Amino acid sequence: MRRLDCPNRALPPRRRPKARAPLARLAGPVIVAVLLGGCSLFQMQQTTRGNMVDRADLQELIPGISTRADATSLLGTPTAKASFNDNEWIYIGQVTQPRVAQTTAVRKQEVVILTFDDKGVLRGLRELEDKDGQPLSMVAATTPSPGAHSSFLQEILGNIGGFNPFGGLQQNNTGIGPPMP
Repeated sequence: MRRLDCPNRALPPRRRPKARAPLARLAGPVIVAVLLGGCSLFQMQQTTRGNMVDRADLQELIPGISTRADATSLLGTPTAKASFNDNEWIYIGQVTQPRVAQTTAVRKQEVVILTFDDKGVLRGLRELEDKDGQPLSMVAATTPSPGAHSSFLQEILGNIGGFNPFGGLQQNNTGIGPPMP
């Protein structure tokens, strides 16, 4: 269509819309996604770890009558066996959920211990609760390990001569300095 010049009417010049850069079009949705990423709208799902024992299955096990095969068919394979006694089976189950800063919170924990005699007959059944647990503390000490103790200067200068342009890196016996002959 041709533009006619009319003295009575002034038409504004026609402007083309500016094309937005592809990154500028994505900036808005990306910023919104990042801001909403920490909201409870996207709450992490709970995760079951180990073997959560069903109460109905546990009630079917009768001490003096049930066997190892009965326990395995009802509860599945034990999570662990006692360190020095194969006749003590331990079923451990946890329901965990991620928290802020990616730490994990334990929402529910169950520990069931089955004790069998040498013939494989169930003799005892115990359920442990939170009050039965003992707090653990980490030891801050470090274990010394044998080997070369290198100084800062040895660390900086240790790789000089250790690179062979024709064959790649060469190994030496100590890990410090050029290869040993």
